[in-house]
Amino acid sequence: MSDKGEYTTGWTGSGASKSDKKIGVVGLTCFDLRRLGKVDKLGMVGVNGGKFPAIRQHLAENIGGVYKEMDLAFDEFPAGGKVDPEAYKTAIDGMKAGDAVIVFTPDPTHFPICMYAMERGIHVLVTKPAVKLLSEHNALIEAAKKNNVVCFVEHHKRFDPAYSDAKAKAQSLGEFNFFSAWMSQPKSQLETFRAWAGKDSDISYYLSSHHIDICCWILQDSAVPTRVTASAATGIATSEPYNCVPETEDTITLLVDWQSTKSPTHRGTGVYTASWTAPLKSGVHSAQHWYYMAEKGEITVDQAHRGYDVSTDENGKQWYNPFYMKYSPSESGHFDGQRGYGYVSIEKFIDAARSVNAGVTTPADYDKHGLPSIANTVLTTAILNAGRISLDEKRPVGIKKDGESWVLE
Repeated sequence: MSDKGEYTTGWTGSGASKSDKKIGVVGLTCFDLRRLGKVDKLGMVGVNGGKFPAIRQHLAENIGGVYKEMDLAFDEFPAGGKVDPEAYKTAIDGMKAGDAVIVFTPDPTHFPICMYAMERGIHVLVTKPAVKLLSEHNALIEAAKKNNVVCFVEHHKRFDPAYSDAKAKAQSLGEFNFFSAWMSQPKSQLETFRAWAGKDSDISYYLSSHHIDICCWILQDSAVPTRVTASAATGIATSEPYNCVPETEDTITLLVDWQSTKSPTHRGTGVYTASWTAPLKSGVHSAQHWYYMAEKGEITVDQAHRGYDVSTDENGKQWYNPFYMKYSPSESGHFDGQRGYGYVSIEKFIDAARSVNAGVTTPADYDKHGLPSIANTVLTTAILNAGRISLDEKRPVGIKKDGESWVLE
């Protein structure tokens, strides 16, 4: 496992996360997969080894003290409380071909870590966005092929049963016409992400990547993006009390032109908006909904309000999402979240790596299906990269196929 932050352990440096991931996703899932016999030795990599004692205490209290038979052992990199930005190299150098790494680190570090691992025959699962640049995504596709390894992007929304069922139903609705998506998180996230918000990445890469990928997945055999125009709202993230860097956008909208691959007269429009300046007490951590309209019908999905809400004197009404990660233990006291799509997303990668290692499948087999392989997610990166260029250069950005690769204009 790479990095030891909110998504991996639920630890943010100042204590447990205040989000809906108080004990993380990646670490908890891997500890449980070890209990079930799918993984064995685990390691955790960060930059500052001095944080590990607090992380181990956090895991012991909130995972070991809550679930039965959960082995929390892991090797730490860098060891001995040292600070080492390239500790991932030490960790990977101690692995063998066929092992696997899960990369949940700041966006600019994804590419060098993934390349270092794949060049050594190691399978890779990388969080979204896979990379910020289309050129780097193309390089990762080639590296996965050259080294015969599985490389997946952790687009967990593909495993949300509502989204995957909607995707299947969309196939019978004819030519695509319009897609609109909204995803937001409360302003408190700016405190968690202040170290990188607006510097290393933006809210479009962080949140819109979910729904852009879903749209690309729905349209993967029927339409391609041709042009991206971006617009942004500003002023909240850069002011008190958040004080993010001046270039930080609050809300970003990407307008994308889609061209049917089956009919030259059919064109569609996609509008993808993401914000990390939503109200603090709206009752949901991630507001998420989208609308799809096609030639013969429409689909509306609201995954922020799932018919499950809890009201308390302290917090008022809150809508929960146990379909992503169910943290409440089973009646026997064991972890009980194996059906959550956050868990399934990681397990599918582990299963693929194990299958390839056993000679049952090849990495290329996973490009033929709806799994988020590095090859199957290239247009998501193309749209996100084009959106960033459009914001920076204040112009529309074209997307086209050049030989076997996608490029920006």
